[in-house]
Amino acid sequence: MSENLEFYHEPIMLNEIVKGLNLKPFSIVVDCTLGGAGHSFEILKFIPNGKLIGIDKDVEAINYSQNRLSKYSNVVFVRNDFKNYKSILSKLEIKKVDAILIDLGVSSHQIDTPSRGFSFRFDAPLDMRMDTSQKLTAKFVVNNYSKSELIKILKIYGEEKFASLIVSNIIKHRLIKPIETTFELKNIIEECLPKKIIYKSNGASKKTFQALRIEVNSELFGLESAIQDMIDSLNPKGRLAVLSFHSLEDRIVKNIFKYNATGCICPPNIPLCVCNHKASVKIITKKPLTASNLEQTNNPRSTSAKLRIIEKL
Repeated sequence: MSENLEFYHEPIMLNEIVKGLNLKPFSIVVDCTLGGAGHSFEILKFIPNGKLIGIDKDVEAINYSQNRLSKYSNVVFVRNDFKNYKSILSKLEIKKVDAILIDLGVSSHQIDTPSRGFSFRFDAPLDMRMDTSQKLTAKFVVNNYSKSELIKILKIYGEEKFASLIVSNIIKHRLIKPIETTFELKNIIEECLPKKIIYKSNGASKKTFQALRIEVNSELFGLESAIQDMIDSLNPKGRLAVLSFHSLEDRIVKNIFKYNATGCICPPNIPLCVCNHKASVKIITKKPLTASNLEQTNNPRSTSAKLRIIEKL
């Protein structure tokens, strides 16, 4: 078991999520990103006669949560990627559920465990794998992807306006020797950026590290289809809550929610509906919920969080 397990105890927007899921004693609930069971620990108090399915692809998260939730007999632990949601439910022979939670943030434990290589605050091997059994690492991406591929990743996943400058410096350095650690990469990023950016941006490496993490873990790939599978699996009045932390994720969530909450999707110039599309959900959060000022003060990682909730019709 790795260090810093106490950081698992920081579930973001806990009260808003538990309330928003509209839990009942017999509810079947899926926590798609179990982490340290911060949200699930509270959810279980509301479903004494129900069932919780906890999914995570990080074996350390599964091991920790199994220990933390050991007093509960109504929990099923699944080590898998929640993107495989449909097959996970099929194997469990569960057709319909009442509440689903996705927390798209990286767990505090992963960030604060130096050896995982997620953070530019610690010197560690460039890793960033949520599932430590997979082969692709940040080190491989940085040292083997082409210049054009790296620029694309930084621009799209990191929304980094200095992507070309940073990647050119990465290429220059990796021709001399492989870039192997987080601090090596951090220094390479900072040495090519204007000093005012380094000192003003609260971590000039943040966007690049985010982009690499998303690429390594395929965080956006399959997200839309997985959410659609979840919507399809909800019982009437069942709810899906998604907690996102950057604009790319939130945009995907917003669009798939809007599509499912919309009736006719025919072009406006067609006089009669031919699509036969019907709304299957209603949006509970007209605008995304954000963490309270108090929570943002106590837990700065909640600052960028956005919570969207829908209910099945």
